[in-house]
Amino acid sequence: MEFRAGFIVADHFRTLDPSYFMMTSSIVTADSLLAIDIGTVTTRAMLFDVIGGSYRFIAAGTANTTTASPMQDAGEGVRQALKKLEEITGRLLTTSDENLIIPSQNDGAGVDAFALTMSAGPPLKIVAVGLLENISLESAKHLAENTYSRIVETVSLNDRRQPSQRIDAILQARPDLIIIAGGIEGGATLSIQNLLEAVGLASFLLPKGQQPHVLFSGNQAVHKEVNETLGSVANVHVAPNIRPALEVEQLAHVQPQLAQVFKRIRGQQIHSVTELDEWAQGRLLPTSTAFGRVTRFLSKIYDPAKGVLGVDIGASATTLSAAFQGDAFIGVYPEFGLGEHLPQILRHTKIETITRWLTVKVSENTVRDYIYNKAAYPASIPATVEDLDIEQAITRQAIRMALFKISRSFPEKVTGGRTGLLPGFEPILATGSSLTAAPKLGQTMLMLLDSLQPTGITTILLDKNHLISALGAAADINPILAIQVLGSNTILNLGTVISPVGIARSGIPILRAKLTQEDGTETNAEVKNGAIEVLALPQGATATLRLQPLHRFDVGMGPGRSSRVQVVGGALGVIIDARGRPLTTHADVDRRGELYKKWLWTFGS
Repeated sequence: MEFRAGFIVADHFRTLDPSYFMMTSSIVTADSLLAIDIGTVTTRAMLFDVIGGSYRFIAAGTANTTTASPMQDAGEGVRQALKKLEEITGRLLTTSDENLIIPSQNDGAGVDAFALTMSAGPPLKIVAVGLLENISLESAKHLAENTYSRIVETVSLNDRRQPSQRIDAILQARPDLIIIAGGIEGGATLSIQNLLEAVGLASFLLPKGQQPHVLFSGNQAVHKEVNETLGSVANVHVAPNIRPALEVEQLAHVQPQLAQVFKRIRGQQIHSVTELDEWAQGRLLPTSTAFGRVTRFLSKIYDPAKGVLGVDIGASATTLSAAFQGDAFIGVYPEFGLGEHLPQILRHTKIETITRWLTVKVSENTVRDYIYNKAAYPASIPATVEDLDIEQAITRQAIRMALFKISRSFPEKVTGGRTGLLPGFEPILATGSSLTAAPKLGQTMLMLLDSLQPTGITTILLDKNHLISALGAAADINPILAIQVLGSNTILNLGTVISPVGIARSGIPILRAKLTQEDGTETNAEVKNGAIEVLALPQGATATLRLQPLHRFDVGMGPGRSSRVQVVGGALGVIIDARGRPLTTHADVDRRGELYKKWLWTFGS
């Protein structure tokens, strides 16, 4: 069988229908675009413009985010990032009174369009409300995971509490947002009205100024009752039914309304957000929503038999987006972010699951101390070899736990009924400072291989400039720009990864590989179980890779089935990860350290 790996967007974008990327109905032409991303630690200002007839990434200016105390003003960090960008490019972007120059002027000042994404701010406190615990309430929870939030309370008809107890629970939770789901289209409405009354009474009893936003995503037949019951005591938003039928969950239809609610709440919590949203003409998006938009788009142009996986590990949250033929599953997990909420990771896992990834001897107390210090100073960077090893171990475990959570949402047709193994993805797109700032690309690759444990054949792409979310937001304004920048060399191809799956003793040959380059150069390898091998292939060069699995190992084509793969060289070549799935780590830290050094040497690091 033949498969194409590593052929990134540049091979596709010339024939694409830009509507794949759009949430609006028409293309807006603009020559230059400024994108701002307000993260928990860093605010980035990114400039895109036309060079040689195509859109390209020009430069980025960064500054510390200023949404936290003492400033609590997003605008100051944005202004500082813009000044840095002006210094780098020599281009005037703001007026003397610090307003954005838009559209661009004849003298070259300003920009033609502006996009804005944001992940900064405390997780939204959400109360999830649903009729049935295992159906609509689960859908409300899934929707909450699409943005930066934590569920502080749940309410359903079968939670066995009296109405007064439900009201007390909502009052104690002090939610920013209440998500109400339930009632299939054409179904009963009385039960929904009972839940609305509890939400309405709780909202009425909350102190003035603390009334929550309410997002109703249930039976459309009760929209009138929702507004009548809640309109005077809460900020009501009505969305399409998240569960129009018992067997159908439609998160994508509700995500635009959730993004609007997120924006409204952030505008109330943080100064200058509303002003910045005006610059963006009301298009501010949660960073996770923009990130998910890109993976959804890519899933439409890559191998339809596989999905596209996006990984973004940041200070505010670890975000995963898995898309299959245009259907995206987004998971935003603040409890696994590397910022001030980092200690929460210890509520979800034991310290040993983090230390199992260490490659140097460090005590558990040292790891705990690092976690709490990192939470206190999220912008800090590892200062020693031990600090770096701890941070990379935490990164592995955070991604691993986020992956476990989101994978429970994958449909069975995707997983093939297999448990504990990642389904096939092409490509896997990764970003986040712990990945992009690693001293060596081999370290980045090992963090991703260890945490994601891909199977079969996939391409690992690294968004080293943190552009993906900006492009997802820009796509709403100018989809051609987003497509062309994705198709440029801005996104780094780390390499094609072959991950055989099967059972054999360590050291037993499980795969024969033959790489034939365009000039006829051949490289042969016999790969043993437990090893990592790298086949040299210059970055951007194409070659044919023939794979012959042994002992019924599977490289994605079926047990024991050979294949011919067209590959493109990445920064690290072509990688064969034969360490087994699921991956097990050696119990002895000294042995882990020896293997780690060996693998880094294999990567040329």
